[in-house]
Amino acid sequence: MEKERIKRKLKIYIDTSVVGGFFEKEFDVATKALFQRLEDKEIIFVVSDLLEQELQKAPQHVRELLEKYKIEGGIEFAKLTDEAKTLADCYVAEGVMTAKYIDDCRHIAIATINKIDILASWNFKHIVNLNRIRRYNAVNLMNGYTFIEIRTPKELLDYELDND
Repeated sequence: MEKERIKRKLKIYIDTSVVGGFFEKEFDVATKALFQRLEDKEIIFVVSDLLEQELQKAPQHVRELLEKYKIEGGIEFAKLTDEAKTLADCYVAEGVMTAKYIDDCRHIAIATINKIDILASWNFKHIVNLNRIRRYNAVNLMNGYTFIEIRTPKELLDYELDND
């Protein structure tokens, strides 16, 4: 008898723009649909202490959004470690991003180091930008890390892991 295959859930690192996108007219439909996938236990969100720190500057309703999901499950936590800070500094040193936007680099570094399947963002200027993605991944390879997939929440609505 053939064993039933256990399907691994897609792990998606979300940055602050995804949380804020839940409440922004331009992004709310796709963002809420992605959160629905979380509620339906189809995916796992990975959040970081950096995201929580950035959310402290947001309005209260934005800060409280993730609390419900933390209680119900489906959210994992990743820390901004010294290793992630070093990798983020490499992105800056290689000219992928200026030091002014180091936190954007740190989100990418956290997701990379923790081998998260995909980083989701609505930040088109610094994160979901094909030229930058290529350069982030070049730095990752130069430093012994794997590629990181970076997509918008809209691109992840039907995305599944290939478990074959």
